[in-house]
Amino acid sequence: MKIIKWLMFIGLLALIGGGSFFAWQFNQFLKAPISEQNSPVMIEIKSGSSAQHIARRLHQKGLLDSPKWFLWYLRYQEKHQQLKAGEMAIQPHWTVDELIEHLIKGDTVQYPVTLIAGHTIQQALRAIQALPKIKRTLDIENINELQALFEIDKKIQPKYPYANIEGQLLPETYHYQAGDSDKQIVLRAHQALKRTLDNAWQTREKGLPIKTPYEALILASIVEKETGIAAERAKIAGVFVNRMRRGMRLQTDPTVIYGIGMSYDGNIRKKDLLTKTAYNTYKIDGLPPTPIALPSKEAILAVMHPEKTKALYFVAKGGGEHYFSKTLEEHNRAVRKYLLNK
Repeated sequence: MKIIKWLMFIGLLALIGGGSFFAWQFNQFLKAPISEQNSPVMIEIKSGSSAQHIARRLHQKGLLDSPKWFLWYLRYQEKHQQLKAGEMAIQPHWTVDELIEHLIKGDTVQYPVTLIAGHTIQQALRAIQALPKIKRTLDIENINELQALFEIDKKIQPKYPYANIEGQLLPETYHYQAGDSDKQIVLRAHQALKRTLDNAWQTREKGLPIKTPYEALILASIVEKETGIAAERAKIAGVFVNRMRRGMRLQTDPTVIYGIGMSYDGNIRKKDLLTKTAYNTYKIDGLPPTPIALPSKEAILAVMHPEKTKALYFVAKGGGEHYFSKTLEEHNRAVRKYLLNK
């Protein structure tokens, strides 16, 4: 009997000792960094992945020595069904608790995409579809599909197929994650444009010769294309507003270029200025029928709050700057000086 009790005592000591060792090991598992690697590790967790599958993927990436302990700990905390899908950058210095926190938050990797002010919408759509890790769901050659996306119902002009949707994206930097679609990015930029235009229209200067927000968008696109230096936007807008108030034609080269279309070769010739198109503001009164590019928020605000100036003309001096003139005589002298070098 004494021998049996002695053996039970020895077994109890072993159990206590083993339990203490296990507790120590598990405590180290929780406190230690999840990996000895030096750089973040990219991991993509697909939608619907189980906690077990995620633990195995982390182990395969060298981020967990004991995926079974990780899985047990998740289930113990009742967090095994809270892990998010997506592409994540896992930091090797995280503890297990920090790893779980980020997996539950779904801190996915965000990629930037910058739409450039002054580009056409066709250029912007092509840039979006060239982004890495996005789903391409739009047929950007299908103009009817694009017009429906922007809720625009106009007859398509064969010579200017993208004209009706021109200017419908706000050029700025957006962020997306792997698996987002081109349509999501396009709609995000379109909604940003609508908000910006509506807000600017509500606070516009009174008495402008612009009847609708869309006309403001058209003029802003022209200001954007004429501006080489940001500080000149409001003054250039002021010149165009002055001309519109006097019934003068805008006579701006970027509209001529848009009217030339795909046949533009980088040069504007005299015949181009004399050829009447829907966009040639040397030959038409008022604004062209649509924007000619993507105007920035700053160009939109410049049109809504143009600088008060008496200037009616401007000419490029070089380096992006312009010389502004009040009279045609002064303007002609500036043209001879800066363009004709006389």
